[in-house]
Amino acid sequence: SLIIGACTEVISGEGLIVTAGAIDTHVHFICPQLANEAVASGITTLIGGGTGPATGTNATTCTPGANHIRHMMQSTDCFPLNFGFTGKGNTTDTEKVSEELWEQIKAGVI
Repeated sequence: SLIIGACTEVISGEGLIVTAGAIDTHVHFICPQLANEAVASGITTLIGGGTGPATGTNATTCTPGANHIRHMMQSTDCFPLNFGFTGKGNTTDTEKVSEELWEQIKAGVI
């Protein structure tokens, strides 16, 4: 018997997947198969970076530049997951720091 409290909202879940929804906050986006493995293991949100296939020692958890970020975001449209992309946090060119960081933020990094 399921006990439902007075403050509990009941929603219809017919035809839907219901899961607790884990969040992986350290993802190297190196292949699209990551999404299938995440869904199969109950992960609903992937946060990390990268720009696609890379050798293990070159994989990264930050996505360089606004253009790459936009492309990575577009590439996730077909997956039933939530994605968050991290960008580069600084640059050696102090005159462009603010401009380059804002470009990444506008492109969608978290």
